[in-house]
Amino acid sequence: MRLVGTWTVTAVTGATVPADDRHRPWLTFDGDGQVYGMSGVNRVRGTWSVEGDVLTFGPLASTMMAGPPDAMTLEHALHTLLAGPLTLHTADGAAASSADPLLDPSAAGAGRPAIVDLLASDGALVELRRTTPRN
Repeated sequence: MRLVGTWTVTAVTGATVPADDRHRPWLTFDGDGQVYGMSGVNRVRGTWSVEGDVLTFGPLASTMMAGPPDAMTLEHALHTLLAGPLTLHTADGAAASSADPLLDPSAAGAGRPAIVDLLASDGALVELRRTTPRN
């Protein structure tokens, strides 16, 4: 699975993701292990890595602006989930391979999914939808 590119956060356990774009979180995963985006109100930047089917974020730095209560609740829930290791799953719930389909032909079926679920050990979920594929 290739996470490189921009993803919109479409669901977060414990919070409502707004329909409008103003406070809808998004993340961009760069191929060099950097991640940046918007977590509801504030900009975030940090690092990411995948080992097997486990996604881990390094410390995420964030701006510190206040926003509407619903957006702040969403941001807090998202930051809490991104702080721990997350298991990658495809939209149908299957564990996803982190192999690059360009280098590993057996991973071709999971190459560029449109939707990915990130599951915490307690079952909490972050759902991502690809918005801008990158090469």
